Order: sequence, then C-alpha cells, then structure tokens
Amino acid sequence: MSYRMAALCRLRQCHPSGIAVSHFHTSCRDFAKQHYKMLVVGGGSGGISMSARMKRMFGAENVAVVEPSEMHYYQPIWTLVGAGAKTLTSSGRSTASVMPSGVKWVKSKVEEINPDTNTVRTDDGNEISYEYLIVALGLQLHFEKIKGLPEGFEHPKIGSNYSVQTVAKTWKALKDFKEGNAVFTFPNSPVKCAGAPQKIMYLSDAYLRKTGKRAKAKVIYNTSLPVLFGIKKYADSLWEIVKQRDLQINLRQNLIEVRADKQEAVFENLDKPGETKVFEYEMLHVTPPMGPNLVIKGSPLADDAGWLDIDKDNLQHKRYPNVFGIGDCTNLPTAKTGAAVAAQTAILNRTISKVLKNEKPDKIYDGYTSCPLVTSYNTVILAEFDYNGQPLETFPINQAKERRIMYHMKADVMPHLYWHGLLRGLWGGPGPYRKLMHLGMK
Repeated sequence: MSYRMAALCRLRQCHPSGIAVSHFHTSCRDFAKQHYKMLVVGGGSGGISMSARMKRMFGAENVAVVEPSEMHYYQPIWTLVGAGAKTLTSSGRSTASVMPSGVKWVKSKVEEINPDTNTVRTDDGNEISYEYLIVALGLQLHFEKIKGLPEGFEHPKIGSNYSVQTVAKTWKALKDFKEGNAVFTFPNSPVKCAGAPQKIMYLSDAYLRKTGKRAKAKVIYNTSLPVLFGIKKYADSLWEIVKQRDLQINLRQNLIEVRADKQEAVFENLDKPGETKVFEYEMLHVTPPMGPNLVIKGSPLADDAGWLDIDKDNLQHKRYPNVFGIGDCTNLPTAKTGAAVAAQTAILNRTISKVLKNEKPDKIYDGYTSCPLVTSYNTVILAEFDYNGQPLETFPINQAKERRIMYHMKADVMPHLYWHGLLRGLWGGPGPYRKLMHLGMK
C-alpha cells in the first residue's frame, strides 16, 4: 500500500475536538507503575485541559493520560486553513508540549475500558487500573460510509476540513477552481461543530468573488438537515446572507457516493427514500458521517446509541460514579464544539472535587455551546446557546449580526487562549466568550 493510501486509510480513525510533552514525561512502553488515582483517556482539548486541572487536584504523579498521537491540533482553526487564511502548521503543536509537566503520558491507543474492574487495556498489551476515570476520546469520523471514500481524496478537487490529512486539499481545490459547481455537504449523523460545513461555503464564495471567478461558479450547500441552522435567531440571519450572495441551499440531501474520477457526487433525498440526484462538481467539500468512539460503543459505559452515558448536569457517569466524561464522546444533548468543552471543564472539575469529599455535585452545566459562524474573511456571527436551543449570549449587542470584531476573536484571540489558557486548565467556565469579556473588564 502506498504511503498516501495508508494516510487516507487512517481517515477512518477518530479525531477528537483538539487532537492529542517541554517538560519531563515518561513514555508508555516501559513504565512500572500501572495504577493511577486519576486516569484520563484521550489527549484532545477535553483530556489535556482536565489533566492539567487533575494535576492540581491529585498531584502530577497520580495522574496519567492515554493518548497515541504525537501531535495535538486546534481543530476549530481548520475552517480558516481550508480557506487559505491560516496555515496547517499553525494549528498544531507536539503533544509533548501541551502535556502537563510531571503527568504520565501513556503513548498508546485505548483498546478496551472495563469499568467493572476499573481497568483500561491499551493496544500494546498494558493494563492500567484507576480509582477515577475521565473519558475524553472524541468521536469517530466515517468517511468510509460514503461510497468512493476515502480513496476519492487521491483525486483533485475534493477536500474536507475535518481531517488533518484532507484540510489542505480543500484549499487546493478552492485555489484551482475555474468554473462550475462548488458543492458543500452536511451528513445525516451527529457532527462536531455543526456550523463548519457551511462556514467553508461562505469563505469559498468570498474567495471566488475576490478572485473574479464567482460569475462562473454555482455555490451549492446540500444538507441532510431540514433547516439551515438549528437556532432560529442565527438561522434567520444566515438565510439573509444566502439570499444576498446567491447561494443555493438544498435541504434533506445526504451525500451517499463520490465518483471522484468523474467529479460527481450522489445525494439521496431523505424525504423521498430511493430518490437520488447526481451533482457534477468543480470543487467538493465533504463533511463525513460521524459516530461514537468505538471503544466506548463496545463498553458498558455506552448508552443505546454508543455515546458515553453521563448526567447532563454534572458530567458524572449514570451507572459508574467514579467515571466522568467530557466533550464529543458524550451523549450530552448540546452541540459538540470546542467552546462546549471549555464550558464543561469547570463543571467537571467541581463535580470531581465534590465526589472526592463524598458530597453531592452542586454545579450544573446548562449546555452552553458556541459556534462562531464565519461568513467571510473578516466577519463572524457569534452563535451561543444552551441545551434548550435558547441564545445564551455574552455581549450586549445583537450577535446575530455579522461583525469584524468577532472574526478577530475567532481567528486570533481564541487560538491564543486555547494554547495558553484552556490546555493549562487556567481558562474555562460558563462560556469561553463570557470568560473572555470578564477578563477584559478586570
């Protein structure tokens, strides 16, 4: 198998919302101690930020993180990488550099979690026992559920901002666009950052206008959803943008096949089973179907759908009180975003501190999540909302309006706070933008 094909095959693997040492860390293969008071599985945004907090709570020598990846990526910026506004290099740092100092980094992949014996088994045969467990394994990307993928990425004119191996292909497809259809998809499954599939559409439209190609382009957004965006306040503003910029929105259309050699994408009509339509494309951006992490799905920790089954108020597992969860791997009924993880960290930290004292968790997560809807190379609509889909906004302005300052926060401020605040367990709480405003007022 060629190196490129091997890389494409790896697209079947999970990528958490921030994928996962400057200090001294012991690697996994030769450690003697195989029991920890606090074990964190997953070194993405949730795993690293919670391990920093747990280091302060338990002591570094009592905390371990299981994460196989050598690189940790700030995935929210990949929208801008796919549009050529940021580099892929700027989105990543070594896992070594973000791992809290003194915390054990188990550089292996989790193969099995057995909450009945309080053990985790890794792919290199090690078994690690724990007193408390935080599950932060992210979700699974399923490009292979679309016929013709992932091998279709070997062809030009197709990309995806959802994988480190394909995000640069999005930018190349956009740069090389000449004339024809630019097609953007949203799958018939839960996704992380539900706004991202259309953000790249707005950016591509802006790029084509800037380069004088828009007159020869038809920009098409085919979404499996019955709405453009789930929160009406922001959806109304997005529909206005769609009309102003002559973007074609097709609801209830689900991508089922890519014929990359012919530059054709096949969609099924979810409201009329059996009915399909073929779209020719000059550029295709694929948002893959997503699902629960397979390790969780095959364990007693899962709900009926395969997601980590935790209490939506305090993030403690419903059946195993020494197990907790955070981020995309959970069944929390809110949008799966990095902002949600940031909000969850303080809640989970409080819950664990109470459990250690044999007290009832008293801090309640309201489902806060945020989606900075990038609508051009200098504007963003900042959507913030709760479990009930009600706006939960930070600023005393109409956040459904496109604003330049919000783009600056998305592109420049938030990445800095991510690397230097959230991952160090120093930032997070009711909502990252609310916390940012509070910091600015001090």
